[in-house]
Amino acid sequence: MSLFGKVKNTINLLKGVDLDQLAKINEKIDLSEAMKALGTLDDQQLKGLMKMLKTKRRKGQADLPPIDGDFYDLDLKLTKEQRELQLKVRNFMEDEVRPLVNSHWNRAKFPFEIIEKFKKLNITGVAYKGYGCPNMSFLMEGIIAQEIARVDVSVSTFFGVHSGLAMGSIYLCGSEEQKQEWLPKMQKLEKVGAFGLTEPNVGSGAAGGLETTCRFDGENWVINGQKKWIGNATFADVIIIWARDEESNQVKGFLVRKGNPGFKAEKMRDKMALRIVQNALITLTDCKVPESDRLQNANSFKDTANVLRMTRAAVAWQAVGCARGAYESALKYTKKREQFGRPIASYQLVQNHLVEMLSNLTAMQTMVYRLSELQDQGLLKDEHASLAKVYCSMRMRDVVSRAREVMGGNGILLEYDVARFVADAEAIYSYEGTKEINSLIVGRAITGYSAFVS
Repeated sequence: MSLFGKVKNTINLLKGVDLDQLAKINEKIDLSEAMKALGTLDDQQLKGLMKMLKTKRRKGQADLPPIDGDFYDLDLKLTKEQRELQLKVRNFMEDEVRPLVNSHWNRAKFPFEIIEKFKKLNITGVAYKGYGCPNMSFLMEGIIAQEIARVDVSVSTFFGVHSGLAMGSIYLCGSEEQKQEWLPKMQKLEKVGAFGLTEPNVGSGAAGGLETTCRFDGENWVINGQKKWIGNATFADVIIIWARDEESNQVKGFLVRKGNPGFKAEKMRDKMALRIVQNALITLTDCKVPESDRLQNANSFKDTANVLRMTRAAVAWQAVGCARGAYESALKYTKKREQFGRPIASYQLVQNHLVEMLSNLTAMQTMVYRLSELQDQGLLKDEHASLAKVYCSMRMRDVVSRAREVMGGNGILLEYDVARFVADAEAIYSYEGTKEINSLIVGRAITGYSAFVS
């Protein structure tokens, strides 16, 4: 290429630069000398220079699209009131929770100061009717679960255990007196709840294999056994304990109060996931509970299953929130991180990962949205909730894995958030029913054959 051609290309490149900008450039370099220097470059050198200049110019010219994981604009389906609450929760999580989660996650500490701030949101028991609850919808419950998990899965788990499993057990299985005593206080977060079903030796087999037992001695129920992985249990005011009646062999539920003699909760340590959640190993040794604290409408595992069905949809939403948080963190990172003179978001392989992540996320979002619609219409079945838990937890795993991949080595650092999502995704994948158990629930529904071992 001739010197004239090189200079012409350079002039074309500078067409978008105004006189003030040229003056500023001339303060730093001698433009006339720079033009002469262009004549000494060979074609390959000039091509590289032109590519670099175009990249820098393009980067500063156009506004980049916003970072938003709702690609199909499902938020547009919300009412004005629902949208306002969603954004209220999102802003709370961004302003009050995001700044402290990495520090607390790293130290396995719970940020108790957020409980007082949570009270002001008035989102506890959002789908329940009466007892001071907002009485909105299960869709709103799911959206709230997503928004909390989008910033931190541990805080979402704390909230889900309290508002879903603990309050839900009382709401579905408690007497009117028990509901009046506990639900208004729990709705205001004046009292915190926990849910004790899983045991050291019993997880998936809880339906017929609980080792924790209860017996009525004529005055009190006496409970013996252990519970494991019980979130919130180190500080909860009431823990829902499920135990097998020695006489009838049926599962019953109990309201075990904080400080009850015979009740001991030890914090579990050395977890790789949900490190903010205060999981406990509970030991019950001749723990006496009065008949008035037995859940009056919990008489078999079917009643326990009703609670799990109601809350499993929210866990699927949690998986969506975890995936969305990882995707949006990764997208933000790739737009800022530069290699070889360009943001890595401009490379084909990175964009492929981002699109795969967004595809998974969008499919998950549309699935749980429909799931909550079924729940609000009273049409939710076990297999509906189980299919969502299976699919969303699997796709979530893929999303967080790709998010970590596009971030390279920085993907394992807490300061970029994705490492936390990768670890916490493993807990979501397992709790509220493993993939295998939930798959068998769906398999039984579509084939008519039960593959469970009896």
